[in-house]
Amino acid sequence: MTDHDTLIDHVGGYRFKPHEMPILPGSPANPDNPPGRRAAYLLIGMFMGLLAGAQNGFLLANSPALQAEFALTPVETGWFTVAFYSTYATMSMLLFRVRQEFGIQPFVRWAMAGLVTANFVQMIEPGYYPELAARAVAGITASGLSALAIYYLMQGLPAAMRVGGLVISLGMTQVAFPLTRALSPALLVDGDITHVFQFQFALSLLGFGMVYLLRLPPGIRKKTFETLDIPSIALFIIGVAALCAFIIQGRIQWWDTPWLGYAMVVAIIGLGGCFLIEANRRSPMLDLSWLSSRAILALALTGATVRILVAEQGFGASGLFATLGYGNEQLTTYFWILTGATFGGMALSMARLDPKDLTRPVLFAILVIGVAAFVDTRTGIMTRPQDLYLTQAAIAFGAVFAMGPIMMEGLLRALAAGQSYVIGFIAIFSLSQSVGGLAGSALLSAFHTVRLKMHLIDAGGTLTLANPQLGQAIGNAARNAAPLQGDPALQQMAAASSVSQEVGREAAVLAFNDVFFLIGTLSAVTFVVVFVPWLINRKRGRNPLANELAFLEAMLAGTKQ
Repeated sequence: MTDHDTLIDHVGGYRFKPHEMPILPGSPANPDNPPGRRAAYLLIGMFMGLLAGAQNGFLLANSPALQAEFALTPVETGWFTVAFYSTYATMSMLLFRVRQEFGIQPFVRWAMAGLVTANFVQMIEPGYYPELAARAVAGITASGLSALAIYYLMQGLPAAMRVGGLVISLGMTQVAFPLTRALSPALLVDGDITHVFQFQFALSLLGFGMVYLLRLPPGIRKKTFETLDIPSIALFIIGVAALCAFIIQGRIQWWDTPWLGYAMVVAIIGLGGCFLIEANRRSPMLDLSWLSSRAILALALTGATVRILVAEQGFGASGLFATLGYGNEQLTTYFWILTGATFGGMALSMARLDPKDLTRPVLFAILVIGVAAFVDTRTGIMTRPQDLYLTQAAIAFGAVFAMGPIMMEGLLRALAAGQSYVIGFIAIFSLSQSVGGLAGSALLSAFHTVRLKMHLIDAGGTLTLANPQLGQAIGNAARNAAPLQGDPALQQMAAASSVSQEVGREAAVLAFNDVFFLIGTLSAVTFVVVFVPWLINRKRGRNPLANELAFLEAMLAGTKQ
Protein backbone atom coordinates (compact mmCIF):
# COMPACT_ATOMS: atom_id res chain seq x y z
CA MET A 1 0.00 0.00 0.00
CA THR A 2 1.55 3.33 -1.03
CA ASP A 3 1.07 6.78 0.44
CA HIS A 4 -0.58 7.84 -2.79
CA ASP A 5 -3.51 5.44 -2.54
CA THR A 6 -3.90 5.51 1.26
CA LEU A 7 -5.92 8.15 3.10
CA ILE A 8 -5.95 8.35 6.90
CA ASP A 9 -8.87 10.28 8.34
CA HIS A 10 -8.18 12.51 11.33
CA VAL A 11 -10.72 14.13 13.63
CA GLY A 12 -10.04 17.20 15.76
CA GLY A 13 -6.32 16.98 15.10
CA TYR A 14 -6.06 13.69 17.03
CA ARG A 15 -3.59 11.24 15.55
CA PHE A 16 -4.12 7.61 16.42
CA LYS A 17 -1.32 5.69 18.10
CA PRO A 18 0.21 2.76 16.17
CA HIS A 19 -1.68 0.14 18.21
CA GLU A 20 -4.97 2.01 17.61
CA MET A 21 -4.79 1.89 13.83
CA PRO A 22 -7.35 -0.31 12.05
CA ILE A 23 -6.38 -3.75 10.85
CA LEU A 24 -7.92 -3.31 7.40
CA PRO A 25 -8.71 -0.34 5.15
CA GLY A 26 -12.42 0.41 5.41
CA SER A 27 -12.68 -0.48 9.08
CA PRO A 28 -12.59 2.01 11.98
CA ALA A 29 -9.59 2.62 14.20
CA ASN A 30 -9.48 1.06 17.67
CA PRO A 31 -8.79 3.84 20.18
CA ASP A 32 -8.53 3.23 23.91
CA ASN A 33 -12.15 3.97 24.81
CA PRO A 34 -13.15 4.72 28.43
CA PRO A 35 -15.41 2.09 30.10
CA GLY A 36 -18.64 4.07 29.67
CA ARG A 37 -18.14 4.62 25.99
CA ARG A 38 -17.07 1.02 25.52
CA ALA A 39 -20.31 -0.18 27.12
CA ALA A 40 -22.32 2.12 24.83
CA TYR A 41 -20.51 0.76 21.76
CA LEU A 42 -21.25 -2.78 22.91
CA LEU A 43 -24.97 -2.14 23.40
CA ILE A 44 -25.31 -0.36 20.06
CA GLY A 45 -23.49 -3.22 18.33
CA MET A 46 -25.88 -5.78 19.80
CA PHE A 47 -28.86 -3.64 18.77
CA MET A 48 -27.50 -3.35 15.22
CA GLY A 49 -27.21 -7.13 15.04
CA LEU A 50 -30.84 -7.51 16.12
CA LEU A 51 -31.91 -4.82 13.65
CA ALA A 52 -30.12 -6.61 10.80
CA GLY A 53 -31.84 -9.92 11.55
CA ALA A 54 -35.22 -8.27 12.10
CA GLN A 55 -35.36 -7.08 8.48
CA ASN A 56 -35.93 -10.63 7.29
CA GLY A 57 -37.33 -11.95 10.57
CA PHE A 58 -40.47 -9.82 10.46
CA LEU A 59 -41.00 -10.74 6.80
CA LEU A 60 -40.85 -14.48 7.53
CA ALA A 61 -42.96 -14.19 10.67
CA ASN A 62 -45.75 -12.23 8.95
CA SER A 63 -45.80 -13.62 5.41
CA PRO A 64 -49.45 -14.80 5.66
CA ALA A 65 -50.55 -11.36 6.92
CA LEU A 66 -48.50 -9.63 4.22
CA GLN A 67 -50.07 -11.88 1.61
CA ALA A 68 -53.55 -11.03 2.86
CA GLU A 69 -52.75 -7.30 3.10
CA PHE A 70 -51.79 -7.04 -0.58
CA ALA A 71 -54.14 -9.83 -1.80
CA LEU A 72 -51.21 -11.80 -3.18
CA THR A 73 -50.74 -15.34 -4.37
CA PRO A 74 -48.04 -17.54 -2.74
CA VAL A 75 -45.91 -17.05 -5.87
CA GLU A 76 -46.08 -13.25 -5.57
CA THR A 77 -45.27 -13.44 -1.85
CA GLY A 78 -42.28 -15.62 -2.68
CA TRP A 79 -40.78 -12.81 -4.76
CA PHE A 80 -40.43 -10.76 -1.56
CA THR A 81 -38.03 -13.40 -0.25
CA VAL A 82 -36.22 -13.50 -3.60
CA ALA A 83 -35.81 -9.71 -3.57
CA PHE A 84 -34.38 -9.72 -0.04
CA TYR A 85 -31.94 -12.60 -0.41
CA SER A 86 -30.77 -11.52 -3.88
CA THR A 87 -29.29 -8.37 -2.39
CA TYR A 88 -28.48 -9.66 1.08
CA ALA A 89 -26.35 -12.54 -0.23
CA THR A 90 -24.40 -10.39 -2.70
CA MET A 91 -23.94 -6.94 -1.20
CA SER A 92 -21.19 -7.86 1.27
CA MET A 93 -18.62 -7.84 -1.53
CA LEU A 94 -19.70 -4.44 -2.89
CA LEU A 95 -20.12 -2.84 0.53
CA PHE A 96 -16.64 -3.96 1.54
CA ARG A 97 -15.27 -2.04 -1.45
CA VAL A 98 -17.43 0.98 -0.58
CA ARG A 99 -16.07 1.13 2.97
CA GLN A 100 -12.50 0.96 1.71
CA GLU A 101 -13.00 3.63 -0.96
CA PHE A 102 -15.15 6.19 0.86
CA GLY A 103 -14.57 5.48 4.55
CA ILE A 104 -16.67 4.18 7.39
CA GLN A 105 -18.76 7.29 8.12
CA PRO A 106 -20.30 7.72 4.64
CA PHE A 107 -21.02 3.99 4.71
CA VAL A 108 -22.82 4.31 8.05
CA ARG A 109 -24.86 7.30 6.87
CA TRP A 110 -25.98 5.68 3.63
CA ALA A 111 -26.71 2.31 5.25
CA MET A 112 -28.92 3.84 7.93
CA ALA A 113 -30.60 6.21 5.47
CA GLY A 114 -31.38 3.23 3.22
CA LEU A 115 -32.83 1.30 6.16
CA VAL A 116 -35.07 4.18 7.24
CA THR A 117 -36.22 4.71 3.65
CA ALA A 118 -37.04 1.02 3.11
CA ASN A 119 -39.01 0.79 6.37
CA PHE A 120 -40.82 4.06 5.63
CA VAL A 121 -41.92 2.76 2.21
CA GLN A 122 -43.25 -0.37 3.93
CA MET A 123 -45.12 1.69 6.50
CA ILE A 124 -47.04 3.78 3.95
CA GLU A 125 -47.98 0.60 2.02
CA PRO A 126 -47.78 2.03 -1.53
CA GLY A 127 -48.43 -1.30 -3.25
CA TYR A 128 -46.86 -4.55 -4.35
CA TYR A 129 -43.99 -3.34 -6.54
CA PRO A 130 -42.77 -0.56 -4.21
CA GLU A 131 -42.88 -3.13 -1.41
CA LEU A 132 -40.81 -5.47 -3.59
CA ALA A 133 -38.23 -2.71 -4.10
CA ALA A 134 -38.25 -1.98 -0.36
CA ARG A 135 -37.44 -5.63 0.36
CA ALA A 136 -34.46 -5.45 -1.99
CA VAL A 137 -33.20 -2.29 -0.26
CA ALA A 138 -33.77 -3.97 3.12
CA GLY A 139 -31.49 -6.81 1.97
CA ILE A 140 -28.75 -4.31 1.13
CA THR A 141 -29.07 -2.50 4.45
CA ALA A 142 -29.26 -5.76 6.45
CA SER A 143 -25.95 -6.81 4.90
CA GLY A 144 -24.46 -3.44 5.83
CA LEU A 145 -25.87 -3.56 9.35
CA SER A 146 -24.18 -6.91 9.96
CA ALA A 147 -20.78 -5.31 9.28
CA LEU A 148 -21.77 -2.24 11.29
CA ALA A 149 -22.65 -4.44 14.27
CA ILE A 150 -19.21 -6.08 14.14
CA TYR A 151 -17.45 -2.70 14.14
CA TYR A 152 -19.44 -1.38 17.09
CA LEU A 153 -18.96 -4.59 19.06
CA MET A 154 -15.23 -4.53 18.47
CA GLN A 155 -15.10 -0.99 19.86
CA GLY A 156 -16.82 -2.24 23.00
CA LEU A 157 -14.66 -5.31 23.63
CA PRO A 158 -11.15 -5.47 25.11
CA ALA A 159 -8.34 -5.97 22.58
CA ALA A 160 -7.85 -9.63 23.53
CA MET A 161 -11.55 -10.37 22.97
CA ARG A 162 -12.09 -8.16 19.93
CA VAL A 163 -12.43 -11.05 17.48
CA GLY A 164 -15.39 -12.21 19.55
CA GLY A 165 -17.36 -9.38 17.98
CA LEU A 166 -17.82 -11.68 15.00
CA VAL A 167 -19.53 -14.28 17.18
CA ILE A 168 -21.78 -11.78 18.96
CA SER A 169 -22.82 -10.08 15.71
CA LEU A 170 -23.71 -13.38 14.07
CA GLY A 171 -25.50 -14.52 17.21
CA MET A 172 -27.61 -11.39 17.60
CA THR A 173 -28.64 -11.62 13.95
CA GLN A 174 -29.86 -15.17 14.62
CA VAL A 175 -31.56 -14.16 17.88
CA ALA A 176 -33.71 -11.77 15.85
CA PHE A 177 -35.50 -14.58 14.00
CA PRO A 178 -37.31 -16.25 16.94
CA LEU A 179 -37.60 -12.87 18.67
CA THR A 180 -39.57 -11.34 15.79
CA ARG A 181 -41.89 -14.34 15.80
CA ALA A 182 -42.41 -13.95 19.53
CA LEU A 183 -43.22 -10.24 19.18
CA SER A 184 -45.35 -10.43 16.04
CA PRO A 185 -48.62 -11.69 17.62
CA ALA A 186 -48.68 -8.62 19.89
CA LEU A 187 -48.12 -6.32 16.90
CA LEU A 188 -50.44 -8.11 14.47
CA VAL A 189 -53.72 -6.85 15.90
CA ASP A 190 -56.74 -8.33 14.06
CA GLY A 191 -54.44 -9.40 11.25
CA ASP A 192 -53.47 -5.78 10.48
CA ILE A 193 -49.79 -5.70 9.51
CA THR A 194 -49.60 -1.90 9.77
CA HIS A 195 -48.37 -2.04 13.36
CA VAL A 196 -45.53 -4.36 12.32
CA PHE A 197 -44.39 -1.86 9.69
CA GLN A 198 -44.64 1.00 12.19
CA PHE A 199 -42.59 -0.94 14.72
CA GLN A 200 -39.89 -1.68 12.12
CA PHE A 201 -39.78 2.01 11.16
CA ALA A 202 -39.44 3.00 14.82
CA LEU A 203 -36.55 0.55 15.26
CA SER A 204 -34.77 1.95 12.20
CA LEU A 205 -35.16 5.51 13.50
CA LEU A 206 -33.79 4.42 16.88
CA GLY A 207 -30.79 2.83 15.19
CA PHE A 208 -30.30 5.92 13.05
CA GLY A 209 -30.15 8.08 16.17
CA MET A 210 -27.76 5.72 17.95
CA VAL A 211 -25.09 5.72 15.25
CA TYR A 212 -25.23 9.51 15.01
CA LEU A 213 -25.00 10.06 18.76
CA LEU A 214 -22.02 7.71 19.06
CA ARG A 215 -20.07 7.53 15.82
CA LEU A 216 -17.41 5.03 14.94
CA PRO A 217 -13.81 6.29 14.92
CA PRO A 218 -12.34 7.15 11.52
CA GLY A 219 -9.89 4.86 9.81
CA ILE A 220 -7.91 4.17 6.69
CA ARG A 221 -9.33 4.66 3.21
CA LYS A 222 -7.82 3.09 0.15
CA LYS A 223 -8.49 3.50 -3.57
CA THR A 224 -9.95 0.12 -4.43
CA PHE A 225 -12.60 0.42 -7.15
CA GLU A 226 -11.55 -0.68 -10.62
CA THR A 227 -13.36 -0.65 -13.95
CA LEU A 228 -13.80 -4.43 -13.97
CA ASP A 229 -15.57 -4.30 -10.60
CA ILE A 230 -18.76 -3.11 -12.29
CA PRO A 231 -19.36 -6.04 -14.68
CA SER A 232 -18.04 -8.55 -12.13
CA ILE A 233 -20.36 -7.42 -9.33
CA ALA A 234 -23.29 -7.04 -11.76
CA LEU A 235 -22.87 -10.61 -13.03
CA PHE A 236 -22.51 -11.87 -9.46
CA ILE A 237 -25.77 -10.18 -8.42
CA ILE A 238 -27.62 -11.47 -11.50
CA GLY A 239 -26.35 -15.00 -10.96
CA VAL A 240 -27.23 -15.13 -7.28
CA ALA A 241 -30.65 -13.50 -7.88
CA ALA A 242 -31.47 -16.13 -10.51
CA LEU A 243 -30.29 -18.88 -8.17
CA CYS A 244 -32.46 -17.53 -5.33
CA ALA A 245 -35.45 -17.34 -7.69
CA PHE A 246 -34.85 -20.96 -8.75
CA ILE A 247 -34.66 -22.21 -5.15
CA ILE A 248 -37.51 -20.18 -3.66
CA GLN A 249 -40.00 -20.37 -6.53
CA GLY A 250 -39.09 -24.01 -7.19
CA ARG A 251 -40.31 -24.82 -3.71
CA ILE A 252 -43.55 -22.91 -4.29
CA GLN A 253 -44.35 -23.80 -7.92
CA TRP A 254 -42.55 -27.18 -7.94
CA TRP A 255 -39.42 -28.03 -9.83
CA ASP A 256 -40.91 -29.03 -13.19
CA THR A 257 -42.07 -25.45 -13.90
CA PRO A 258 -40.48 -24.68 -17.31
CA TRP A 259 -39.14 -21.19 -16.59
CA LEU A 260 -37.10 -22.45 -13.63
CA GLY A 261 -34.74 -24.09 -16.09
CA TYR A 262 -34.06 -20.72 -17.70
CA ALA A 263 -33.45 -19.21 -14.26
CA MET A 264 -30.79 -21.83 -13.59
CA VAL A 265 -29.18 -21.09 -16.96
CA VAL A 266 -29.04 -17.39 -16.06
CA ALA A 267 -27.51 -18.29 -12.67
CA ILE A 268 -24.80 -20.38 -14.31
CA ILE A 269 -24.02 -17.71 -16.90
CA GLY A 270 -24.00 -14.90 -14.31
CA LEU A 271 -21.81 -16.66 -11.75
CA GLY A 272 -19.64 -18.22 -14.45
CA GLY A 273 -19.08 -14.82 -16.06
CA CYS A 274 -18.17 -13.29 -12.71
CA PHE A 275 -15.68 -16.06 -11.96
CA LEU A 276 -14.21 -15.79 -15.45
CA ILE A 277 -13.56 -12.07 -14.96
CA GLU A 278 -12.09 -12.61 -11.50
CA ALA A 279 -9.82 -15.43 -12.69
CA ASN A 280 -8.18 -13.14 -15.25
CA ARG A 281 -7.68 -9.99 -13.15
CA ARG A 282 -4.46 -8.73 -11.67
CA SER A 283 -6.13 -7.76 -8.40
CA PRO A 284 -9.33 -9.85 -8.16
CA MET A 285 -11.99 -9.39 -5.53
CA LEU A 286 -12.43 -13.16 -5.50
CA ASP A 287 -9.16 -15.08 -5.62
CA LEU A 288 -10.51 -18.33 -7.04
CA SER A 289 -7.29 -20.29 -6.49
CA TRP A 290 -7.49 -19.55 -2.75
CA LEU A 291 -11.27 -19.95 -2.54
CA SER A 292 -11.05 -23.33 -4.29
CA SER A 293 -8.44 -24.66 -1.88
CA ARG A 294 -9.39 -27.71 0.16
CA ALA A 295 -9.49 -25.84 3.47
CA ILE A 296 -11.78 -23.04 2.25
CA LEU A 297 -14.08 -25.36 0.30
CA ALA A 298 -14.39 -27.65 3.33
CA LEU A 299 -15.15 -24.65 5.53
CA ALA A 300 -17.81 -23.28 3.16
CA LEU A 301 -19.35 -26.75 2.77
CA THR A 302 -19.45 -27.25 6.55
CA GLY A 303 -21.10 -23.87 7.05
CA ALA A 304 -23.68 -24.53 4.33
CA THR A 305 -24.36 -28.01 5.73
CA VAL A 306 -25.00 -26.65 9.21
CA ARG A 307 -27.48 -24.19 7.70
CA ILE A 308 -29.22 -27.07 5.92
CA LEU A 309 -29.39 -29.05 9.17
CA VAL A 310 -30.85 -26.06 11.00
CA ALA A 311 -33.64 -25.97 8.41
CA GLU A 312 -35.10 -28.79 10.52
CA GLN A 313 -36.35 -25.97 12.72
CA GLY A 314 -37.34 -23.39 10.11
CA PHE A 315 -39.18 -25.86 7.87
CA GLY A 316 -39.63 -29.03 9.93
CA ALA A 317 -40.90 -27.89 13.33
CA SER A 318 -42.67 -24.81 11.94
CA GLY A 319 -44.34 -26.88 9.24
CA LEU A 320 -45.38 -29.51 11.76
CA PHE A 321 -47.02 -26.92 14.00
CA ALA A 322 -48.82 -25.38 11.00
CA THR A 323 -50.12 -28.83 10.02
CA LEU A 324 -51.39 -29.38 13.55
CA GLY A 325 -53.21 -26.04 13.46
CA TYR A 326 -50.97 -23.96 15.70
CA GLY A 327 -50.48 -20.30 14.77
CA ASN A 328 -48.01 -17.75 16.05
CA GLU A 329 -50.42 -16.81 18.84
CA GLN A 330 -50.23 -20.34 20.30
CA LEU A 331 -46.43 -20.51 19.78
CA THR A 332 -45.39 -17.32 21.59
CA THR A 333 -43.86 -19.19 24.54
CA TYR A 334 -42.13 -21.57 22.13
CA PHE A 335 -40.46 -18.70 20.28
CA TRP A 336 -39.42 -17.00 23.51
CA ILE A 337 -37.71 -20.23 24.51
CA LEU A 338 -35.94 -20.37 21.14
CA THR A 339 -34.86 -16.75 21.63
CA GLY A 340 -33.32 -17.60 25.00
CA ALA A 341 -31.63 -20.72 23.63
CA THR A 342 -30.17 -18.81 20.69
CA PHE A 343 -28.86 -16.09 22.98
CA GLY A 344 -27.43 -18.75 25.27
CA GLY A 345 -25.68 -20.41 22.34
CA MET A 346 -24.13 -17.09 21.39
CA ALA A 347 -23.00 -16.33 24.95
CA LEU A 348 -21.49 -19.77 25.52
CA SER A 349 -19.82 -19.73 22.13
CA MET A 350 -18.23 -16.42 23.05
CA ALA A 351 -17.15 -17.69 26.48
CA ARG A 352 -15.77 -20.98 25.15
CA LEU A 353 -14.21 -19.60 21.98
CA ASP A 354 -10.76 -21.12 21.64
CA PRO A 355 -8.88 -20.20 18.46
CA LYS A 356 -6.60 -23.19 19.04
CA ASP A 357 -9.48 -25.62 18.50
CA LEU A 358 -12.34 -24.19 16.47
CA THR A 359 -13.57 -27.60 15.29
CA ARG A 360 -14.61 -28.96 18.69
CA PRO A 361 -17.64 -26.63 19.14
CA VAL A 362 -18.73 -27.38 15.58
CA LEU A 363 -18.67 -31.11 16.32
CA PHE A 364 -20.62 -30.58 19.54
CA ALA A 365 -23.25 -28.47 17.75
CA ILE A 366 -23.70 -31.04 14.96
CA LEU A 367 -24.07 -33.79 17.56
CA VAL A 368 -26.70 -31.80 19.46
CA ILE A 369 -28.67 -31.08 16.27
CA GLY A 370 -28.54 -34.74 15.22
CA VAL A 371 -29.72 -36.09 18.59
CA ALA A 372 -32.54 -33.53 18.76
CA ALA A 373 -33.67 -34.39 15.22
CA PHE A 374 -33.82 -38.12 16.01
CA VAL A 375 -35.83 -37.40 19.18
CA ASP A 376 -38.32 -35.35 17.13
CA THR A 377 -39.15 -38.39 14.99
CA ARG A 378 -41.58 -39.45 17.74
CA THR A 379 -44.08 -36.67 17.00
CA GLY A 380 -47.72 -37.42 16.24
CA ILE A 381 -51.04 -35.64 15.73
CA MET A 382 -51.33 -35.18 19.51
CA THR A 383 -47.97 -33.45 19.76
CA ARG A 384 -48.09 -30.07 21.48
CA PRO A 385 -45.55 -27.23 21.25
CA GLN A 386 -44.26 -27.90 24.74
CA ASP A 387 -43.32 -31.43 23.66
CA LEU A 388 -40.65 -29.93 21.40
CA TYR A 389 -39.39 -27.18 23.68
CA LEU A 390 -36.23 -29.06 24.67
CA THR A 391 -35.25 -30.44 21.27
CA GLN A 392 -35.93 -27.24 19.35
CA ALA A 393 -34.10 -25.18 21.96
CA ALA A 394 -31.14 -27.54 21.53
CA ILE A 395 -31.17 -27.00 17.76
CA ALA A 396 -31.39 -23.21 18.17
CA PHE A 397 -28.47 -23.38 20.59
CA GLY A 398 -26.39 -25.58 18.29
CA ALA A 399 -26.98 -23.38 15.24
CA VAL A 400 -25.35 -20.34 16.83
CA PHE A 401 -22.76 -22.31 18.77
CA ALA A 402 -21.35 -23.70 15.51
CA MET A 403 -21.43 -20.70 13.19
CA GLY A 404 -19.19 -18.40 15.23
CA PRO A 405 -16.17 -20.74 15.13
CA ILE A 406 -16.74 -21.50 11.44
CA MET A 407 -16.73 -17.81 10.56
CA MET A 408 -13.71 -17.13 12.75
CA GLU A 409 -11.68 -19.92 11.14
CA GLY A 410 -12.41 -18.56 7.69
CA LEU A 411 -11.53 -15.01 8.68
CA LEU A 412 -8.27 -16.18 10.28
CA ARG A 413 -7.31 -17.96 7.08
CA ALA A 414 -8.20 -14.89 5.02
CA LEU A 415 -6.28 -12.45 7.22
CA ALA A 416 -3.21 -14.69 7.29
CA ALA A 417 -3.31 -15.04 3.51
CA GLY A 418 -3.49 -11.27 3.01
CA GLN A 419 -5.91 -8.36 3.31
CA SER A 420 -7.14 -8.81 -0.26
CA TYR A 421 -8.50 -12.28 0.61
CA VAL A 422 -10.91 -11.00 3.26
CA ILE A 423 -13.45 -9.73 0.73
CA GLY A 424 -13.50 -13.11 -1.00
CA PHE A 425 -14.11 -14.96 2.24
CA ILE A 426 -16.89 -12.58 3.30
CA ALA A 427 -18.61 -12.97 -0.07
CA ILE A 428 -18.41 -16.77 -0.05
CA PHE A 429 -19.41 -17.09 3.61
CA SER A 430 -22.43 -14.83 3.12
CA LEU A 431 -23.40 -16.74 -0.01
CA SER A 432 -23.01 -20.16 1.64
CA GLN A 433 -25.14 -19.10 4.60
CA SER A 434 -27.93 -17.49 2.57
CA VAL A 435 -28.12 -20.06 -0.21
CA GLY A 436 -27.48 -22.91 2.24
CA GLY A 437 -30.48 -21.90 4.33
CA LEU A 438 -32.72 -21.49 1.29
CA ALA A 439 -31.52 -24.74 -0.28
CA GLY A 440 -32.05 -26.59 2.99
CA SER A 441 -35.67 -25.50 3.24
CA ALA A 442 -36.25 -26.26 -0.45
CA LEU A 443 -34.71 -29.75 -0.23
CA LEU A 444 -36.63 -30.63 2.91
CA SER A 445 -39.85 -29.30 1.36
CA ALA A 446 -39.36 -31.49 -1.72
CA PHE A 447 -38.53 -34.51 0.43
CA HIS A 448 -41.60 -33.89 2.60
CA THR A 449 -43.84 -33.66 -0.48
CA VAL A 450 -42.55 -36.99 -1.82
CA ARG A 451 -42.93 -38.73 1.53
CA LEU A 452 -46.41 -37.24 2.01
CA LYS A 453 -47.55 -38.77 -1.26
CA MET A 454 -46.11 -42.13 -0.24
CA HIS A 455 -47.92 -42.07 3.10
CA LEU A 456 -51.19 -41.06 1.40
CA ILE A 457 -50.81 -43.94 -1.02
CA ASP A 458 -50.21 -46.33 1.88
CA ALA A 459 -53.22 -44.93 3.73
CA GLY A 460 -55.36 -45.15 0.56
CA GLY A 461 -54.89 -48.91 0.50
CA THR A 462 -56.65 -49.24 3.82
CA LEU A 463 -59.47 -46.74 3.15
CA THR A 464 -62.03 -49.22 1.86
CA LEU A 465 -65.59 -49.89 2.91
CA ALA A 466 -64.43 -53.28 4.18
CA ASN A 467 -62.30 -51.58 6.81
CA PRO A 468 -64.34 -51.59 10.06
CA GLN A 469 -62.22 -48.81 11.60
CA LEU A 470 -62.98 -46.55 8.64
CA GLY A 471 -66.69 -47.28 8.91
CA GLN A 472 -66.63 -46.53 12.62
CA ALA A 473 -64.73 -43.26 12.06
CA ILE A 474 -67.21 -42.13 9.39
CA GLY A 475 -70.12 -43.06 11.64
CA ASN A 476 -68.71 -41.04 14.53
CA ALA A 477 -68.06 -38.07 12.26
CA ALA A 478 -71.61 -38.29 10.86
CA ARG A 479 -73.09 -38.22 14.36
CA ASN A 480 -70.98 -35.17 15.20
CA ALA A 481 -72.23 -33.43 12.05
CA ALA A 482 -75.88 -34.29 12.69
CA PRO A 483 -76.67 -31.24 14.87
CA LEU A 484 -75.37 -28.97 12.10
CA GLN A 485 -76.74 -30.84 9.08
CA GLY A 486 -80.14 -32.49 8.88
CA ASP A 487 -79.75 -34.19 5.48
CA PRO A 488 -78.34 -37.76 6.00
CA ALA A 489 -76.58 -37.72 2.62
CA LEU A 490 -74.86 -34.44 3.39
CA GLN A 491 -73.98 -35.80 6.82
CA GLN A 492 -72.16 -38.69 5.17
CA MET A 493 -70.36 -36.34 2.78
CA ALA A 494 -69.24 -34.09 5.63
CA ALA A 495 -68.13 -37.12 7.63
CA ALA A 496 -66.11 -38.53 4.73
CA SER A 497 -64.48 -35.15 4.18
CA SER A 498 -63.61 -34.88 7.87
CA VAL A 499 -62.05 -38.34 7.93
CA SER A 500 -60.14 -37.59 4.73
CA GLN A 501 -58.69 -34.40 6.27
CA GLU A 502 -57.68 -36.34 9.37
CA VAL A 503 -55.91 -38.97 7.25
CA GLY A 504 -54.12 -36.22 5.33
CA ARG A 505 -53.01 -34.61 8.57
CA GLU A 506 -51.66 -37.91 9.91
CA ALA A 507 -49.81 -38.51 6.63
CA ALA A 508 -48.29 -35.03 6.81
CA VAL A 509 -47.09 -35.64 10.37
CA LEU A 510 -45.53 -38.95 9.34
CA ALA A 511 -43.78 -37.14 6.48
CA PHE A 512 -42.38 -34.60 8.93
CA ASN A 513 -41.07 -37.48 11.04
CA ASP A 514 -39.28 -38.68 7.92
CA VAL A 515 -37.81 -35.19 7.52
CA PHE A 516 -36.55 -35.28 11.11
CA PHE A 517 -35.01 -38.70 10.51
CA LEU A 518 -33.31 -37.43 7.35
CA ILE A 519 -31.83 -34.48 9.24
CA GLY A 520 -30.62 -36.79 12.00
CA THR A 521 -28.97 -39.05 9.43
CA LEU A 522 -27.31 -36.13 7.64
CA SER A 523 -26.09 -34.84 10.99
CA ALA A 524 -24.53 -38.22 11.78
CA VAL A 525 -22.78 -38.32 8.40
CA THR A 526 -21.57 -34.74 8.77
CA PHE A 527 -20.30 -35.46 12.27
CA VAL A 528 -18.22 -38.39 11.04
CA VAL A 529 -16.84 -36.41 8.10
CA VAL A 530 -15.73 -33.55 10.37
CA PHE A 531 -14.67 -35.75 13.30
CA VAL A 532 -12.29 -38.11 11.50
CA PRO A 533 -9.78 -35.49 10.24
CA TRP A 534 -10.05 -33.62 13.56
CA LEU A 535 -9.20 -36.82 15.46
CA ILE A 536 -6.30 -37.62 13.13
CA ASN A 537 -4.84 -34.15 13.65
CA ARG A 538 -5.24 -34.50 17.42
CA LYS A 539 -3.47 -37.86 17.44
CA ARG A 540 -0.59 -36.48 15.38
CA GLY A 541 -0.36 -33.32 17.47
CA ARG A 542 -0.91 -31.22 14.37
CA ASN A 543 -2.93 -28.02 14.25
CA PRO A 544 -4.09 -27.13 10.72
CA LEU A 545 -4.40 -23.49 11.83
CA ALA A 546 -0.88 -23.18 13.26
CA ASN A 547 0.23 -20.49 10.80
CA GLU A 548 -3.00 -18.57 11.17
CA LEU A 549 -2.78 -18.69 14.99
CA ALA A 550 0.76 -17.33 14.87
CA PHE A 551 -0.54 -14.47 12.76
CA LEU A 552 -3.39 -13.85 15.25
CA GLU A 553 -0.95 -13.74 18.18
CA ALA A 554 1.22 -11.23 16.33
CA MET A 555 -1.85 -9.14 15.52
CA LEU A 556 -3.08 -9.14 19.13
CA ALA A 557 0.40 -8.33 20.36
CA GLY A 558 0.38 -5.29 18.10
CA THR A 559 -2.88 -4.05 19.63
CA LYS A 560 -1.37 -4.18 23.13
CA GLN A 561 1.70 -2.08 22.34
